[in-house]
Amino acid sequence: QVQLVESGGGLVQSGGSLRLSCAASRSTFDTYSMAWFRQGPGKERESVAAVSRGGSATYYSDSVKGRFTISRDNAKNTVFLQMNSLKPEETAVYYCAARSGATNWGIRTNYAYWGQGTQVTVSS
Repeated sequence: QVQLVESGGGLVQSGGSLRLSCAASRSTFDTYSMAWFRQGPGKERESVAAVSRGGSATYYSDSVKGRFTISRDNAKNTVFLQMNSLKPEETAVYYCAARSGATNWGIRTNYAYWGQGTQVTVSS
């Protein structure tokens, strides 16, 4: 089992940037594919981005391509999400998730481990 703790959320103006971090508890961090999801008010949780175990492959939802960057540092058991040009509609709780598999990265039920989430609020 792995515990995940997100940080870096906060209040930012439209067009601004934030960098989220997710620290994992296990030294076998590099055996997990990692992803970020988000859930806005009254909305379902949706996939944002994912990164492969070694960090060489990344995946993004169409809505964030070109603005968000996911990365990981396996030496520090941490995954990051750099978010640029943020929009008010991206106000949400952002969750970090981990899984052992590698396919169908955007499917929420494929992830066994979840953090508690960090709030991101984008003001207009």
